[in-house]
Amino acid sequence: MRRFLSSCFGIVLVAAALPACKHDPGEEKGTQAEKTAQSGAGGEITIGQTMPYSGPASAYGTIGRVEAAYFKKINESGGINGHKVNFITLDDAYSPPKAVEQVRKLVEQDQALMIFQPLGTAPNAAIQDYLNTKKVPQLFTASGASRWGDPAHHPWTMAFNPSYRLEGATYGKHIAATKADAKIAVLYQNDDYGKDYLGGLKEGLGDKAKSVVAEATYEVSDPTIDSQIATLKASGANTFVNITTPKFAAQAIRKAYDIGWRPVQYLNNVSWSIASVLTPAGLDKSVGLITVGYYKDPTDPQWDADPAMQAFKAFMKQYYPEGSTTDANNVYGYIAAQTLVQVLTQCGSDLTRENVMKQAASLVDFTPNLLLPGIRINTSSTDFYPIEDLRLVRFDGKTWVPFGELYSSK
Repeated sequence: MRRFLSSCFGIVLVAAALPACKHDPGEEKGTQAEKTAQSGAGGEITIGQTMPYSGPASAYGTIGRVEAAYFKKINESGGINGHKVNFITLDDAYSPPKAVEQVRKLVEQDQALMIFQPLGTAPNAAIQDYLNTKKVPQLFTASGASRWGDPAHHPWTMAFNPSYRLEGATYGKHIAATKADAKIAVLYQNDDYGKDYLGGLKEGLGDKAKSVVAEATYEVSDPTIDSQIATLKASGANTFVNITTPKFAAQAIRKAYDIGWRPVQYLNNVSWSIASVLTPAGLDKSVGLITVGYYKDPTDPQWDADPAMQAFKAFMKQYYPEGSTTDANNVYGYIAAQTLVQVLTQCGSDLTRENVMKQAASLVDFTPNLLLPGIRINTSSTDFYPIEDLRLVRFDGKTWVPFGELYSSK
């Protein structure tokens, strides 16, 4: 039974109806189920995914929905090399144990060829060893944690987001170059996601890392971060680096403004959505925020006449009308789905898990047309971060405005 059913926008979740999985995860490779998963049997390519459709990171659920809509579009146009996509995306509520449960079902019961774009550092970390032991691609994780770029130890895991350490270093370099009197306060999620950003920030600051005068953390189960913001303001910091997911990002931006704290603010890219973060926080309270971009902002009027943006908005109208065309998360999901289609197209008729990873590690100057000019996707057997160029952008009250040069890990 599929957990992805066609509807007006292409996705219905009925994960609660799943029967218990009885497959023994210790079975040797080569079972009939695994062979079927890798054969494209029945003319389908089964792709599994977990996504936080509920819970503290539910704002990201739209990523799974837009990807489902994109695969519906691909199926209506004939599929990929004649194969239709059977996309099964399940709710993990941003919970690592739930992610493990759902991924086991996808691999052992649904015979998924891969797990595509599972979201979140902690959920991905929870499933990484299992998928690598089973030799199932954990492809294009919706996370930029440093642990995804380790093909020597986890050859079945590949990132999609730019490295969090690279992004953190970009902010550090910019602060060091532009604010000699910086006193920096940092709020970050208390896990590998937050710690990667913090480590990168300090690397980028270099000798000025001592200008970090206050650090505060939060747990995903916390109802608010109001007390943390008050503590950071009390430190006397004039620069604030906000390393949070959408719910907490909106709270932090709003609270800092409401208590009269006006530092220079850097916001991590995973929360740059105007629709799901800045609008709830208050657009007036978000003016001056700095983040990085690597794909086109759908609210930026400079892209209104851009054929790629027009095509995206037409796609949204036809395949995902409930989705917001101003939510950057939908652009992100659209690009990720396009990249997977490119990988599967390169696979030709060889739909084995081994070939999926080989082709994923063989992308050369792939340019989904909603990436910012000058940014390309490249991978190799030793480079599992597809996107390694970033551009600083600043919010002007209506849209993100690019400034400065590209920052790169190359």
